[in-house]
Amino acid sequence: MAPRLSSRSMTVRMAGLAFALGAALFTAGCSGEDDGDEPAPIRPVRAVTVEAGQSGQVVTLTGDIQAEDEVSLAFRVSGRMTERLVNVGDAVKAGQVIARLDPQNALNTLRSAQAALAAAEGRLVQAQNHYERQERLLGNGFTTRALYDDAQQGLRSAQSSVDDAQAQLKIAEDNVSYTELTADAPGVVTARGAEPGEVVQAGRMIVQLARQGGRDAVFDVPAQLLRSVPANPVIDISLVDDSSVTALGRVREVAPQADPVTRTFRVRIGLENPPAAMRLGSSVNGSVRLDSAATIEIPASALTAFNSQPAVWLVDPATLTVALRNIEVARFNPATVAVSSGLGVGDIVVTAGVQALHPGQAVRLLGSGS
Repeated sequence: MAPRLSSRSMTVRMAGLAFALGAALFTAGCSGEDDGDEPAPIRPVRAVTVEAGQSGQVVTLTGDIQAEDEVSLAFRVSGRMTERLVNVGDAVKAGQVIARLDPQNALNTLRSAQAALAAAEGRLVQAQNHYERQERLLGNGFTTRALYDDAQQGLRSAQSSVDDAQAQLKIAEDNVSYTELTADAPGVVTARGAEPGEVVQAGRMIVQLARQGGRDAVFDVPAQLLRSVPANPVIDISLVDDSSVTALGRVREVAPQADPVTRTFRVRIGLENPPAAMRLGSSVNGSVRLDSAATIEIPASALTAFNSQPAVWLVDPATLTVALRNIEVARFNPATVAVSSGLGVGDIVVTAGVQALHPGQAVRLLGSGS
């Protein structure tokens, strides 16, 4: 007959079994958590290895040919224009009449000035004779000093009137001459601003004249390119529709202020002995070699942003993990980005898959190149 256990023994045994069961469940639970903790996936990416860029990169912009010296010809007096003797495209010579105003009013003013001068000269002769008589009488003691002084003052007044009349006559003659607009230098008419029969005000452009003696190639240049161009560069100019027509030029003028819309600067290149085929308004390409400092270029797809600045993902070749690094961009091209600082030769830059990365991410390189 089996011995009977006391109630105290039963209680101790049940507590031991409960403790053993709890320990087993805890151990099983911990073992399950360890089995489910998988490592982070390795992200496949494409990358390039940074190499020193070529020095002296050539940049080409498109512009047009303009006259080195272009002026707007206008009348110096107002009036009704009766004729314009030239049109757009006409070649003119120095002194050639461009247009005429109705001269009738100017001629009337001229005749009035001529009459005023004749009257003033008559009064001057009369005052001169009176003065000479008073001078002789005063010398002989037959007149007073007061009468002599009055005659002298009258002579001076008459002389002043003649001087004023002569000045008015010169103004009237000039106004008559101003009714004819002449070219002050040879050139080509590039625009017109008024038609015969119109009443034009003084200073209104009648024709625009491109003076002979020089042509410019004009370009709109970004500010970052201006900073990269060496001092006093030689610019190669060629026609867009015929690259065999070429000329050399140098920077003659840079606009002091950027265009408010395009944010570019207008640059005028003075051409040296331009060929006749480079006519006014022709489209041209201008090529310039940038400074000789070597540059680093990376694919545009590698560019991202970090701290509101341009950045790239760099691969640590030892651990194959990525990290962000800010860079300074010198210029943008459609397919590449020129980096002025932030990268060094040998750096591995991620070029594809940059959107799915985070700092410390393990990666697998699918390809590399330069």
